[in-house]
Amino acid sequence: MRHHVLRAKGLRNNMTPAERKLWSLLRARQCGGMRFRRQNPFGPYILDFACLEKRLAIELDGSQHGETIRYDDERTQRLNRHGWRVLRFWNHEVMLQPDAVFAVIMAALMG
Repeated sequence: MRHHVLRAKGLRNNMTPAERKLWSLLRARQCGGMRFRRQNPFGPYILDFACLEKRLAIELDGSQHGETIRYDDERTQRLNRHGWRVLRFWNHEVMLQPDAVFAVIMAALMG
């Protein structure tokens, strides 16, 4: 478990531009008062962003996603079995359409 915590801390310190953009929308309880965490360990995984109260995970996918689709699908299924909902966005969606991404997140939080 300690390894995941250290890895998550490293990821928080080296966020991608898309992660920084999305974090600027999620932090400080800007989503209806809900608190999000960055690079949150959950079992063997590290969730890009997680709202523990609503059990909502937000994952960002970049160009490498095409190589990890099967892994991501298995990961999503496991999270779903533990009561989590997972939203996935492409990095370019966050960078080019942040308002639309934010609207989808808000709808998931309120639904």
